[in-house]
Amino acid sequence: MAIRKICRVGDPVLRQKAEPVVKVSQKIKDLLADMAATMYAAPGVGLAAPQIGVNKRVIVVDVGDGLLELVNPVIVKQSGRVTATEGCLSVPGLVGDVTRAYEVVVRALDKKGRQVEITATDLLARALQHEIDHLDGILFIDKAENIREAAEEKEGE
Repeated sequence: MAIRKICRVGDPVLRQKAEPVVKVSQKIKDLLADMAATMYAAPGVGLAAPQIGVNKRVIVVDVGDGLLELVNPVIVKQSGRVTATEGCLSVPGLVGDVTRAYEVVVRALDKKGRQVEITATDLLARALQHEIDHLDGILFIDKAENIREAAEEKEGE
């Protein structure tokens, strides 16, 4: 497993719609391992394959409850609305307030190629929505209000 370079805003790969994964091959498993290592090293709570320059529908998320490795994730149900502050490893130094669903149900393949369904609320729901947006070329700054420097956030706490 290797720590990969994280693409930053302005890199065209971040604006492309990622390609579905046809088969969860060893190459995809290696990609998941690299993504997890990169996310933890950053440190972050989520990472999408396009953020490391790979145009595939693959994400990893860990909000403190353990690593989720998801292939071809799709939001199949969502409810509620909540606004909270978000940042992004591909948009360093900035945060903004983003309104997202409070609860989501995500269907995906796990790293063994089995279909899984995850019901998530709060931070996990937010992280899943944020990473799935990356797969469609959407960055949090496209949806955020009150975009500001992250340093301002720390001073206000």
